[in-house]
Amino acid sequence: MDNERVDQVKVLAPTGMLGAGFPEATVARGLALGADVISVDAGSTDSGPYYLGASRPKTTRAAVARDLRVLLKAAASAGIPLIVGSCGTSGTDAGVDWVAEIVAGIQVEEKLSLRVARIYSEQDAGTLAERLDEGRVHPLPPLGALRRETLERCTHIVGVMGHEPIVAALEAGAQVVLAGRATDTAIAAAYPLMKGMPAGPSWHAAKIIECGGQCTSDPRAGGVLATVDAGGFTIEPLDPAVSCTPILVAAHMLYETVNPYEMREPDGTLDVRNAAYTALDERRVRVEGSRFHVADQHTIKLEGARVTGYETMSFSAIRDPHILEHIDEWAELMHTVLRQRVEQTIGLSDDKYAVDLRLYGHNAILGDLDPASGPPREVGVMLLVSAPDQATATAVAKIANPLMLHLPTPDMDYLPSLAFPASPAETERGPAYEFVLHHVVDTVTPTEMFRTKIEEPPHHG
Repeated sequence: MDNERVDQVKVLAPTGMLGAGFPEATVARGLALGADVISVDAGSTDSGPYYLGASRPKTTRAAVARDLRVLLKAAASAGIPLIVGSCGTSGTDAGVDWVAEIVAGIQVEEKLSLRVARIYSEQDAGTLAERLDEGRVHPLPPLGALRRETLERCTHIVGVMGHEPIVAALEAGAQVVLAGRATDTAIAAAYPLMKGMPAGPSWHAAKIIECGGQCTSDPRAGGVLATVDAGGFTIEPLDPAVSCTPILVAAHMLYETVNPYEMREPDGTLDVRNAAYTALDERRVRVEGSRFHVADQHTIKLEGARVTGYETMSFSAIRDPHILEHIDEWAELMHTVLRQRVEQTIGLSDDKYAVDLRLYGHNAILGDLDPASGPPREVGVMLLVSAPDQATATAVAKIANPLMLHLPTPDMDYLPSLAFPASPAETERGPAYEFVLHHVVDTVTPTEMFRTKIEEPPHHG
């Protein structure tokens, strides 16, 4: 990749999530406006630990392939790089390979010849244990010191890369970079930083465009183009009918940050305290005054997930007005009777499994914080059983089945009939996971924890 310094860099962010979709015309407009690079995020921890723990993508292959086809063709036609971060949702090695396989198929079908780099971010627990012994692993609040057994129990661990491995791949000639787990901002900041743009505007622009059109008046209408230069950056929506305003742009610093004035990256901290947001016209916003403070120690954050047990779910619905008048008492009775019947039936004490009973339509979301009063019109009852193995979780859910169908309140002299929406009523959810790592590793070099493989472009006969 030509690393000649330039006066400005235009970054096209088509969407906040690969596979979420975007209007193809908005990408074409971004190219017409002179985009120098396309960056798109493909992952997140937002949807919980399952996707890392199981190393499975959240998005469907067809949706990812559709978006990639548009972006690969656009990058090839314009002769600009495409950078994809956190491949496969969680950025595991299998996630990178999954996206790479899709890219390879599209290249054959569309007769493209793009050089692809895979950057792997999955970490070996044994190697991390050595770093722990060396004093190079540190907890982030609120966690305490990391223990070896926590590392060993993780099914998958990834390191969250900054821009440096991506820049190294681009400088090595990659035209498409498929990165494992990366900060959402690194994928958009990498190219401007490589081209000599200041760190403050580069990182701030990357933060604003990480979710595509979320910083615009209509997030559904497609992405944005950020133009980064020596003095700051400018944001413009790719849909001509959509606008950016100073408030919409500035507000994105409130999104997924502990401090709306700061954001930590592996190599330092973005500082936007003195940033000024100015409307250039009805659609574009100019931002100046962003700063970046380089850290004394480069660090890589770890994400890891482990199996906590196995879950079986059952769902029923209540329309009986008498039960609904006493719904909290009914739920308490359900817990009591179920606990008794499980012990009577399979001899299992209640410390060997867990039951979560949620009353949707009553207080399933806010619980005791819900200020509403009066009986609900109808309630959906979700029973989630967790146990050390799937068979036990399902056995408890099956014992609950007649209670979910016919349990009366204590003052009822008949058995009500409640409603299951499906047969069988029990759904085995398989293993459940939890995040257990919230730690950083002190690095010697910014790229040492990552492995890069560059493939030569396919040749078409």
